[in-house]
Amino acid sequence: MKIAIVFASRTGNTAAVAQAIREGCAGHEIVAFGPPPADVGEAELVFAGSWTDKGTCAPEMGEFLRALHGRSVVLFGTAGFGLSESYFASLGDRFKGEIPADNRVVDAWFCPGRMPPEVRERYEAQLKERPGDKRLENMLQAYDHALTHPDGADLEHARAFARTMVEKVEGSICFVS
Repeated sequence: MKIAIVFASRTGNTAAVAQAIREGCAGHEIVAFGPPPADVGEAELVFAGSWTDKGTCAPEMGEFLRALHGRSVVLFGTAGFGLSESYFASLGDRFKGEIPADNRVVDAWFCPGRMPPEVRERYEAQLKERPGDKRLENMLQAYDHALTHPDGADLEHARAFARTMVEKVEGSICFVS
């Protein structure tokens, strides 16, 4: 199967996940690997990944997704606030919202990703202005949790997810002789 892996990575988190996905696609032809814009050529499956920007994909990934047509697409990404599966599911829904209806979204997978130190500094400054603000305290907790991610378990999960998605798409392709 021909596979494209297109990703937007600001701090290296999503690039690490993309590499794990590439490893999970071993034995298949990778026709594109890198940031958008990317020519996905004859790819039968497109893995599209992004860091999370204000609750959705990075602008360059949104532009790439809106230009895709007639593809099987698997979404993936990293998020600094990934403390719950429901949040990751909402990200998947937002990313899917960028994709034209003539594509088939196969599935989505997200994991936590560390954020730059200036993000924590900004939260701490805001908390000094608003002591006891539970929202800001939760944001600091999420920042601290994400510091070690994506970790080895996240990357192994990405490899397994990629293998499962390839099998799922291979099982749905009809060949005409």
